[in-house]
Amino acid sequence: YTRIERSVDRVAGAGITHAGFSVTMTLKLDQALRDRLYERLQRFEAISLALEGRRHAAIAFTLLDYSQPAGIGAGTGEAAFILTTRTAKLSSHGGQRAYPGGCVDPGENSQQAALRELEEEVGLQLGADSILGRLDDYPTRSGFVITPYVVWAGEGARLMANPDEVEQIHRIPLRELLRDDAPILTDTDASEYPVLKMPLGDEWFAAPSAAIAYQFREVALLGKSTRVAHFDEPSFAWK
Repeated sequence: YTRIERSVDRVAGAGITHAGFSVTMTLKLDQALRDRLYERLQRFEAISLALEGRRHAAIAFTLLDYSQPAGIGAGTGEAAFILTTRTAKLSSHGGQRAYPGGCVDPGENSQQAALRELEEEVGLQLGADSILGRLDDYPTRSGFVITPYVVWAGEGARLMANPDEVEQIHRIPLRELLRDDAPILTDTDASEYPVLKMPLGDEWFAAPSAAIAYQFREVALLGKSTRVAHFDEPSFAWK
């Protein structure tokens, strides 16, 4: 998993402009970007799903400045998002790539759960005013309905992995989401819909995390209203 941060630095843009963003240029973490993302997310009509016996979970798709290694090197001013590698010892989804997040506890709402998990997993304490908006609920084969929130941490965020849950924290440049080869769709016999993956340097990560990243790209970066809940997950994510 340590290959993630090394490989993403090798990716160069293809010279294509999407909705005002040039892939050859880094996306700067500034007020203009925050305002644009906020406006698009507030305009987007996110879909909420009934639990129907599933557990409710929430994640924080968190935006901050890129540094390498994550949380240690000086910030570059380039916009990035947090992706973690979960510890292998976890009973659920151990070793997989994910966003800070977890189950919604009794007495709290999904927004509060996302912010609580962000602090518990990577040591980042933020208030409700850091939330720019939300994306569609995503139903997982492992029995969850995930509500994703887009959270603005801004520059200078210091991260510390909770060793009980997080093996490694990665700051992934937003430019990775605008690659020409994204998304990667793979047919599966398990569903009429393909498995969705997103490229990451010379690797990839898969739904649910990849589906959330792809919808963030479509809605917040490109100003579209793309839906992703129908895309499937690889079988290793079902447990």
